[in-house]
Amino acid sequence: MGMVDAVKSFLTNYITFSGRASRSEFWFVMLAALIVGFVLGIVSAILKTSLLILLFELGLLIPSLALVSRRLHDINRSYWWALIGFIPLVGGIIMLVWYCTKGTTGDNRFGPDPLV
Repeated sequence: MGMVDAVKSFLTNYITFSGRASRSEFWFVMLAALIVGFVLGIVSAILKTSLLILLFELGLLIPSLALVSRRLHDINRSYWWALIGFIPLVGGIIMLVWYCTKGTTGDNRFGPDPLV
């Protein structure tokens, strides 16, 4: 899945907390959000306002939570495991490892393999 396909899938599943998201979808969406955030940061600095960044971050809050849910579903974990991210340092490392882990091959309890 390329960046364009990943962003299209992300926008199509804007508030879908069910199903699965592949590693490529997750990381390409994170990269796209980073690039857009960087550009908005430059524009905000020129305009001397942080309203653009605030609106962008608020707009991505729920969809990002849905993407994390689908990513965890791909490795056969429920969304409740995302709470482990609140453990200082260790939680973030565990989440990063899970984000990088290959998803379950074939169907799992959360749905069909997104790469098929």
